[in-house]
Amino acid sequence: MNDPRNVHHYDGPVFNGAVSGTQFAWNNQSATQNQQNNSTVAPGFEALAALVDDLLRQLPGAGLADRDREDVEAAAGEVRATISGPDTPEEGRVRRALAMLRGVLAPVAAGVAAGTAAGAQEWAQTAIEGLSRSI
Repeated sequence: MNDPRNVHHYDGPVFNGAVSGTQFAWNNQSATQNQQNNSTVAPGFEALAALVDDLLRQLPGAGLADRDREDVEAAAGEVRATISGPDTPEEGRVRRALAMLRGVLAPVAAGVAAGTAAGAQEWAQTAIEGLSRSI
């Protein structure tokens, strides 16, 4: 008697889960949408955020293989996510995120990463030193 029924909604979008930060246009002839994501950085972590941002800006010139570049981007994104927000992040999470980023940079700094551009070894060593001093 209490069998679930399939309900079809043809008049609009239906979300069957959490929806956050999305943007969509529906039933429009044309649409212009803008979105700004101004992520804040926890107080006291502005210098680290600037260091990570600078590292990401310089990353394309390092000449890393795609896999290595993606690992650095993911690790840097984890650091950024950890320090973003109005509240002070847990120190252990920040240390682990930084350790992961230093770990993916280590083969480049040691000169064992294949396909790196000239100067990439020094760049990675400088980045690791800066990350180590940041905490």
